Amino acid sequence: MSVKKINPQDFRQSLLAWFDKNGRELPWRYKGGAHPNPYHVCLSEIMLQQTTVQAVKDYFLSFIKIWPTVSDLANARQEDVTAAWAGLGYYSRARNLHKCALEISENNGGAFPVNEAALLKLPGIGPYTASAIRSISFNKPANVVDGNVERIMARIFALKTPFPKGKEKAKIRAAYFIGKFEGRHSDYVQALMDLGAMICTPKSPKCALCPISRYCAAYKHGLAEDLPKREPKKATPQKYGTAYIFINNQNELLLERRPEKGLLASMIGFPSTQWNEKKEREGLLSNVTKELEIKELQEVRHVFTHFKLQLKPILVRYEREQAEDLLSEGLKGSHFWQNIEDIDADHLPTLFAKILKLVRAELI
Repeated sequence: MSVKKINPQDFRQSLLAWFDKNGRELPWRYKGGAHPNPYHVCLSEIMLQQTTVQAVKDYFLSFIKIWPTVSDLANARQEDVTAAWAGLGYYSRARNLHKCALEISENNGGAFPVNEAALLKLPGIGPYTASAIRSISFNKPANVVDGNVERIMARIFALKTPFPKGKEKAKIRAAYFIGKFEGRHSDYVQALMDLGAMICTPKSPKCALCPISRYCAAYKHGLAEDLPKREPKKATPQKYGTAYIFINNQNELLLERRPEKGLLASMIGFPSTQWNEKKEREGLLSNVTKELEIKELQEVRHVFTHFKLQLKPILVRYEREQAEDLLSEGLKGSHFWQNIEDIDADHLPTLFAKILKLVRAELI
């Protein structure tokens, strides 16, 4: 269906009428037509990057309970923010969120800017998040295009270009419905998101229940299940590594704070080798001897965005001071000891929480 055959005002009104009756209740939304707090929108949108709504809900509620305002978040220690983020993954989001809060608190009087250019200057705020804040919080017209909206537009206009190349065409089509229409920009954006999550789903779309199906070329031609088309996925690289779990005679485990840059930056975990595509054991230990009591535990598998990891945990029993002597130079100074029963798995990245579970099953 061509753009010219769709009346954008009718399209919006049909969608909004459905949204008024069927919109989702989410902890970052306000009832009664009130526009959400921009801090809540920013926090939820950053959490929702690469993460499902269901997984985000509890984290969002926990965050705003600990840090009710953006100024409260700015006053937090970064390590506390990343610890509260543990389990959500993509930890650079947490670090950038904290930097964003600092910038707003220190240089903008604790208030989010409305201007898009000013929003884009904030750490961790890209074009999508800036548009979402402007539209959802401040009710400004903005082309807020997430995966749900891309899918809806691909079906409405029967776009045949495979994604990801076809995403730009979907974004251009979405802009057609923005224009300079009066009011309810916030609701329109959220209505599209809800339609994609509830009706126009990736698989088995509920076209019979869709409030805008009469505008949909894919529905008209029986193509909804087939769109959007996607280019074949490349094989995910496989990496391997070894994690060392030192335990001393005081039942303490050796932990490290990872470097400030790179994967799982600044997070707490167990010392490990480099993660390489070749399955070879690289030593963290300077001079492993037969005197060490070593036990290999069950291999842990974990999936990151761009690769899969198989990590072999090695349990090493040794005296506290002697264990520290065996550390590689790169690790010294960033490690500390903690009793196995006092380690909070919820504050560890999921990868290391899996290892801690194995270690506890072995030792406790």
